[in-house]
Amino acid sequence: MKIKNIEIHWLGNAGFLIKNSKVIYIDPYNIKDGSEKADFILITHSHYDHCSLQDLDKIITPDTKILIPADCQSKVLRFDFPIKMVLVEPGKEFDFVDFRVSTVPAYNIDKSFHPKEENWVGYVIKFGDVVIYHSGDTDVIPEMKNLTGYNKEGVELVALLPVGGRFTMSAEEAAEAVEIINPDLAIPMHYNSVIGTLDDAKEFKELCESKGFRVEILEKE
Repeated sequence: MKIKNIEIHWLGNAGFLIKNSKVIYIDPYNIKDGSEKADFILITHSHYDHCSLQDLDKIITPDTKILIPADCQSKVLRFDFPIKMVLVEPGKEFDFVDFRVSTVPAYNIDKSFHPKEENWVGYVIKFGDVVIYHSGDTDVIPEMKNLTGYNKEGVELVALLPVGGRFTMSAEEAAEAVEIINPDLAIPMHYNSVIGTLDDAKEFKELCESKGFRVEILEKE
């Protein structure tokens, strides 16, 4: 789908391809052979379905910049050419040509799969009048209230949120997150792969739309 001049493609699980003048991947997993090479890759955490060496190999080049938490370094260093790594943790901001990236916390509240102390992240990508929030693997957390500041007049705020449950938010919890964040558009992720089904995405859409929020369920590309 396209929002203003920004393309958003869902690649399955928590993976997305975002394009403007640059080709930006987030958490690519089980992506197609022959996928477009990356200018930037953003990795939220080290779990195999988010930091996949096999998938990175399909899109990374010596010119690709990859933003990764510290515990992902050992995977990325296996490539046979120098990698342009940028280490991330919550609360950082990075300026690139045509866009800016901020890192925000991503963690579990009542389960142990994504401990807060790991310093894993979600990303806020700012393209002027389009802002995309990729939550990473998270529950509903207090820091989400800080995201409402991005929803300004003339700015489209898009939230990419997990709905599969067990490891992250369920559909119902993700709908609660939407109420906190107040995005112009929400897109469900993290289903129909490692955990969750299309029914979870549909439930999320119904819950959000009943409260006046717009949701798009994207086809996997």
